[in-house]
Amino acid sequence: MSLERVAPVYAALGIAPFCPIITVGGTNGKGSTCAMLEAILGAAGYRVGTYTSPHLLRYNERVRIAGREAGDATLCEGFAAVDQARGTVPLTYFEFGTLCAWVVFARAKVDALVLEVGLGGRLDAVNLFDSDCAVITSVALDHLEYLGSTRETIGWEKAHIFRPNRPAICADPEPPQTVLDYAKAIEADLWLLEQDFGCSGDRLQWRFWSRFGARAGLAYPALRGANQLLNASAALAALDALRERLPVAANDVRRGLASATIPGRFQVLAGRPTVVLDVAHNPHAAATLAANLDAMGSYPHTYAVIGMLRDKDMENVVRMLSRRIDAWFVAGLPGARGASASELAAAVERADGFTAVEQHESVDAAFEAARGRARETDRIVCFGSFLTVAAILAAEH
Repeated sequence: MSLERVAPVYAALGIAPFCPIITVGGTNGKGSTCAMLEAILGAAGYRVGTYTSPHLLRYNERVRIAGREAGDATLCEGFAAVDQARGTVPLTYFEFGTLCAWVVFARAKVDALVLEVGLGGRLDAVNLFDSDCAVITSVALDHLEYLGSTRETIGWEKAHIFRPNRPAICADPEPPQTVLDYAKAIEADLWLLEQDFGCSGDRLQWRFWSRFGARAGLAYPALRGANQLLNASAALAALDALRERLPVAANDVRRGLASATIPGRFQVLAGRPTVVLDVAHNPHAAATLAANLDAMGSYPHTYAVIGMLRDKDMENVVRMLSRRIDAWFVAGLPGARGASASELAAAVERADGFTAVEQHESVDAAFEAARGRARETDRIVCFGSFLTVAAILAAEH
């Protein structure tokens, strides 16, 4: 991981910053925060370029202009421009894609950019761009082999998306000291949850407040889950920080929060039995998924369809959900990083030795087996990886 390859190619493209940029990093909540920023700014009439990762079904999902996926021809033109600019410099898949998105957005003449950090922050290709506002949604344990094994080391990596004298939004309720120290060292304008912005609410509506006042009587975000209020607060804090360059009205906020969508984040499919899809793949996200499942109410039985990558903390992910699951349908995932059904089953049995486990070679097979077991009043929760959710979405389409 390095910016040494991608930086000179970026310079060779010769595209200077052309609009306000919001960069969004964090362990969990990045995609949802980006979706809300995109929707609110779109409701305000801005032509927004949004870059996210990974995709579920199509690469085009990663690059959106005014809420629509970029077309194949548009992306190919962007890739061709990057290929020409790089000469003999080798680029990774993500580096190539990030520079392609930059070309596409510049040619589309967007009014604002929302860029999701892929991994960490300091050495991520998205960190090439000097954002006008940077957001860290959360800091938890994930990608330990790249970012370190503690929240302090991970927080330090993520804090490098902050810029001197520019707004730096941190929505983690307990930010690592390294985040605070780095922001202070570079003299970033640090906004902290419960100090510079925050939220409160009842069962019907919620209220957001920041340094610049409050927005009351807000409807809850269309995105499901209690954690989405923190993500919405992070998005609104960023917009407040950029209020002079990207002003949005109260009605824009309401319409944006009501229309924001993102597949695979506590997504409930239509029909019976109830099927919940969630890309949760680390213990922090799994704990959030568990709380969201509890808030759904009671079901006679809940069955889990799970597939994970072997470099994830499989046991602790399972442990967060174990007491809610009546049977595990374990699936092997493809690729070098994919855990086999037997590997994952062993992790499930170590974390939850009291619940039945069925092994299946694919997500499709595990999902079909769970549907065969479940009655109309039961619930199936499918999680563990973007690959797991993608397989089910592809089958449902």
